[in-house]
Amino acid sequence: MMKENACTLTWPRAHSVLYGLQNKKLNRIWYVNQPEPEVKGMQLTPPLTVSASALDLIPSSISPSDCLLEVSFIVVVSFFFKSSLPMKRGYQASSSTSLGPPQSRARHDPQGGAHFLEDESTKIFAQKVADHYSARSNQTLEEREASPIIHLKKLNNWIKSVLIQLYARRGDAVVDLACGKGGDLIKWDKAKIGYYVGIDIADGSIKDCRTRYNGDADHRQRRKKFTFPARLICGDCYEVRLDKVLADDAPFDICSCQFALHYSWSTEARARQALANVSALLRPGGIFIGTMPDANVIIKKLREAEGLTFGNSVYWVRFDEEFSDKKFKSSSPFGIKYTFHLEDAVDCPEWIVPFDVFRSLAEEYDFELVFAKNSHEFVHEYMKKPEFVELMRRLGALGDGNQDQSTLSADEWEAAYLYMSFVLRKRGQPDKSQSSARRDRGSMHISEEDIMYISTDY
Repeated sequence: MMKENACTLTWPRAHSVLYGLQNKKLNRIWYVNQPEPEVKGMQLTPPLTVSASALDLIPSSISPSDCLLEVSFIVVVSFFFKSSLPMKRGYQASSSTSLGPPQSRARHDPQGGAHFLEDESTKIFAQKVADHYSARSNQTLEEREASPIIHLKKLNNWIKSVLIQLYARRGDAVVDLACGKGGDLIKWDKAKIGYYVGIDIADGSIKDCRTRYNGDADHRQRRKKFTFPARLICGDCYEVRLDKVLADDAPFDICSCQFALHYSWSTEARARQALANVSALLRPGGIFIGTMPDANVIIKKLREAEGLTFGNSVYWVRFDEEFSDKKFKSSSPFGIKYTFHLEDAVDCPEWIVPFDVFRSLAEEYDFELVFAKNSHEFVHEYMKKPEFVELMRRLGALGDGNQDQSTLSADEWEAAYLYMSFVLRKRGQPDKSQSSARRDRGSMHISEEDIMYISTDY
């Protein structure tokens, strides 16, 4: 029989353990005590009893009483957050937590048509999102570092960097949907891509992206000209047929859509247009990488909340009264709207993306799933690799561990749990005789006149 050890957990944020224990139903049960522990002062009662294998995760130099165990992910978080060394892991890889999410109501054509309508409310919400991101001003380095979610931002940058390093290859042609202010340009430059097209609905963001690409902005990481030519387009990539807009640029090797695909899920028409665009632009064998809210986690938290709002000190999510019963019809997977607020980042309507529906829809557009992982799972998986541990250290997402303020807080870590990453591959084999893209379409310096503006009538 496996030897068992007990440790009494002491930590200012011990409530995180209770949150972790709610996942007992998952195949990650490393503790053996059955009673739900309660927080009394700075301790858990009864003591958290875990298997010897779980305690092996704690280095000999770290006392168990100093550790915060996030049981649902089998990781000693305080050690993980305060060390740049790879962790010893003894748990089995698990499938994505983003499976089997609930659904919502559809927006059917009142005339009885089979298609979903792009009604005025959808356009209003899309414009509201665009205005929100356009209005966000560029921050100085000092303002950025003072952000209450600075380590969450750095963690998200690490996740995007890992995705790009895993799938981008030298000379690749890249199309970046919802590129924003160009925050990933340096990541693509480090991947030595050959051509870049950035598309965003927000005019202010695309202009800031132009400034960043040209090197006119005061960005601390900006040291030299980018090595790839680029084009910038302002328009709604969930409404416009991009194969017409980029007929002379396609096919692309890789498409990226970071923290934005859920804005297409307000109607079936927009969701389909998003996937149709990606499929039409990618070559056979091309890769689609992205990050978006994890529907399973959000609905789980909604159902655990007393009302229709949940969150912590850095974020909150609020559903409307129409979802007061917290039940969602499987026949209606589009239009599940909620309001999301993230300190110093987001404050606008968003939409649930049920992952099983997303996967099925993607298959209709010739995509196959490579992987889908919750952000927590993604971090634990790729922190096994020394090169990504070093990248995490350089980005400073976990701080240096010398002071409490220097590392990812428990509330930021919980906010990260709301998101997931995915990778899709377009079916087929690439035609080696076909050029990836006509890179002569791009420019090494983009003027305001070079920005292409497209409307829904394009």
